[in-house]
Amino acid sequence: MFAVLRRMRSLEAAAGSTQPRLLVAAALVRVLGFSGRALAGLFDDELIARLRTARGESLPPAVAAELPDWLWLRLSAEHGEEEGLRLAQALANPAPLDLRVNLARASREDVLARLEADGLEARATPHSPAGIRLAGKPPINRHPLFKEGLVEVQDEGSQLIAWLLAPRRGEMIADYCAGAGGKTLAAAALMRGTGRIYAFDTSPKRLASLAPRAARAGITNVHSVVLAAGQDARVKRLAGKLDRVLVDAPCSGFGTLRRNPELKWRYRPEAVDELVAKQGRILAAASRLVKPGGRLVYATCSLLEAENEAVVAAFGAAHPEFVPVSSEKLLEGQRIALTTGEYLKLFPHRHGTDAFFGAVFERRKA
Repeated sequence: MFAVLRRMRSLEAAAGSTQPRLLVAAALVRVLGFSGRALAGLFDDELIARLRTARGESLPPAVAAELPDWLWLRLSAEHGEEEGLRLAQALANPAPLDLRVNLARASREDVLARLEADGLEARATPHSPAGIRLAGKPPINRHPLFKEGLVEVQDEGSQLIAWLLAPRRGEMIADYCAGAGGKTLAAAALMRGTGRIYAFDTSPKRLASLAPRAARAGITNVHSVVLAAGQDARVKRLAGKLDRVLVDAPCSGFGTLRRNPELKWRYRPEAVDELVAKQGRILAAASRLVKPGGRLVYATCSLLEAENEAVVAAFGAAHPEFVPVSSEKLLEGQRIALTTGEYLKLFPHRHGTDAFFGAVFERRKA
């Protein structure tokens, strides 16, 4: 049950136990608001009474944040206790349902009008020019707009990574860790079906879902490539030839805890350290594809500086041929007003999105 995964620590404190059955009872009472009458016969009356009266004002910070101790220590050290708690509590809430309009085939205004005509409450997202936020969780995958490929489900923060890449018509670009291809398709829509996009990934299973999604969206300029272990010959042939490369690096995913609350219980500090080393290797490998004057974007959906600023700093120190570019100024040039500074840093309690990080480099011209 998602309610238990989201708020396990405070529920354990209220129930005085880690037993799954008691945690479910705590979630039903304290999160979902079930009355004692509704739960009569399912749980002990004394337990229900105790859960209803349990106080949360004096909980330890990590418990109030609904995080493992080690993760809270990192988060509070990087953001401060007050800001860290606001961020953590926002991550414990469910995420809204965001759509990305396929701007190559429809306008956001037209899609909003169709949704309204069908009785769905929707509004434009405040930051992404292609974003729409729906009220509630309607089965959008059954809607004609989805079936016709005019919308995709994608968090607004994820959409903004494509605007950071900002591919132009006719260019050759790569999504180096494409996965199921959400950001690949967002970039393709900005290119209006021109140029060529290489969708690289080491997992055939992840890439397999990209082809039907691209077909539904009417996108024909995406070329999926399963990367072999070690030096892939197809990647070597593209060295120094691509206009833009996106590295949406494999990460802890802590920025998506609103959607994937199990991640905070799955990862341990040593697993994050292993990811950091992997992220550095992937970024260095992907950078070889960028031509002089081309753009390299590093992105994660992590909250941790170790996976974000530290990786970028290490890469910049080892690769002086790549010059940092201000994310804020790049977005401002596309009429996207976000005060983020050199890096794109999005958070649910500030921006209403999942937490995302983005850094941009440009390769010096010879």
